Amino acid sequence: MPIAETAVQPLVIPSDRPAPIVKLEPPYRVLIHNDDKTPFDYVINILEEVFMLSEELADHIAYEAHNKGVAIVVIRPRPEAEKLVGMAHGQARIDGFPLTFSLEPEA
Repeated sequence: MPIAETAVQPLVIPSDRPAPIVKLEPPYRVLIHNDDKTPFDYVINILEEVFMLSEELADHIAYEAHNKGVAIVVIRPRPEAEKLVGMAHGQARIDGFPLTFSLEPEA
């Protein structure tokens, strides 16, 4: 005797409340700013060690910041971007350099 197939419908509980709207925070750009005191090699090292960039990419970003005054390093969720900037600033201050990073929301 064959077993009859039955369609299983998901249980849906009606609600008179609208579903909550979840607004996602935009990702943030981490920017590096050029200065005349931090050595180029040190900048590359920070970009590699803190931001986990390849030597080639770190060199490109450092060069762009040097020529344009500012460059995008990475784009990350705000908490991660803030943590990375804090780590980079902390290490630069320990080492005696004014290397500066900032954040801006991705448009």
